[in-house]
Amino acid sequence: MTAEVEVPVGPHDNEPHQGGMNNRLNWLRAAVLGANDGIVSTAGIVIGAVGATNERSAIVIAGVAGLAAGAMSMGAGEYVSVSTQRDSELALLAKERRELREEPEEELAELAGLYAAKGLDEDLALEVATALTAHDALAAHAEVELGIDPEDISSPWHAAWASMLSFTVGALLPLLTMTLGSEALRIWLTVAVVVVALALTGFVSARLGYARPSRAVLRNVAGGLFAMAVTYGIGAALGTQI
Repeated sequence: MTAEVEVPVGPHDNEPHQGGMNNRLNWLRAAVLGANDGIVSTAGIVIGAVGATNERSAIVIAGVAGLAAGAMSMGAGEYVSVSTQRDSELALLAKERRELREEPEEELAELAGLYAAKGLDEDLALEVATALTAHDALAAHAEVELGIDPEDISSPWHAAWASMLSFTVGALLPLLTMTLGSEALRIWLTVAVVVVALALTGFVSARLGYARPSRAVLRNVAGGLFAMAVTYGIGAALGTQI
């Protein structure tokens, strides 16, 4: 055991950090999900409104109200969710800093053990752990033990804004199509635009998750069509009763 090893707990000031991937993926995920929800929920609202009435003003009011409520709900929900994740990450990093400060030898042995468990020879594992500890102890332990990059903590504001703005963009597609299209074509035109948009968001979400795009696209489109069919049926049923 090398008790003489110094244990720095922060990155070297003169070395740039090549991070940010966690945050980028976080807001990309929020943006794709937000757009998808905006498309489906607003399409359902305007299709349901058309099932109940032919008055363009009523359809516009319903769609705009749904857009505003949904965008704020998505932004607030994403902010709360990512804030909780961020709080957990910061708490784990604080605990790791404390352990590195109070038990450096034990932490070095633990890091070496983790590398040995990954398949490295014990001597090589200790050598790697010692070198990484001397370079940046917190980053080394956080990556292996916690799966966290201390320089790339989740940002709730980024995710919230990405979700809210993408929801708005997604919601505008069925809203504008329904309100600007002719009365004879607006339902089918809206359905066509929604199907194309959902196919695109399904494809992008699958690519981000390294999954098969065909299944994601099919699920997305089928879910959107089902939602529109249900809301149209509800609107038609209520429209004849009220």
